[in-house]
Amino acid sequence: MGDPKRQRKRYETPSHPWIKERLDRERVLVQKYALKNKKELWKHETQLKNFRRRARRLLAARGKQAEVERAQLLQRLGRLGMLPEGAHLDDVLSLTIDDILERRLQTLVFKKGLARTIKQARQLIVHGHIEVNGQIIRSPSYLVLKEGEDGITYARASPFANSQHPERMVIEEAQKGEAQ
Repeated sequence: MGDPKRQRKRYETPSHPWIKERLDRERVLVQKYALKNKKELWKHETQLKNFRRRARRLLAARGKQAEVERAQLLQRLGRLGMLPEGAHLDDVLSLTIDDILERRLQTLVFKKGLARTIKQARQLIVHGHIEVNGQIIRSPSYLVLKEGEDGITYARASPFANSQHPERMVIEEAQKGEAQ
């Protein structure tokens, strides 16, 4: 038996390590979302697989408990902003890995224009310059709830909170250039 306090890994690795199509797809996703390594991608793929597995099981299930679990799953995915209001279990099965990766704090910081590049967004998060609803989050893979999306800002203690910060001025200039 192993150490009882030892954490088990939260992802499944691919069953066949050298499939070119999968490797190419993973490389594109890692570059697009500036993931540190494939392990980050596999964690989110496993998360997606678990959501879909639960949805398939609940589609077949009957009874009061199944109804409760259905509502819980749809509510959780709705709060994460992956599903719209009034979604059905079939919508869970149509989720893609992009739907999860778009909800990462790193992606949302970049899309909100708080960083010039998605890699810079990751650096700002890890260095403690970004907060969500007043709470500093240092994990780029943090999945932001829909209601927390508007609360993504520079941390109050961060030098970036000053609108005259030189790097922040560069970021805002880059945004103006893209808008034109």
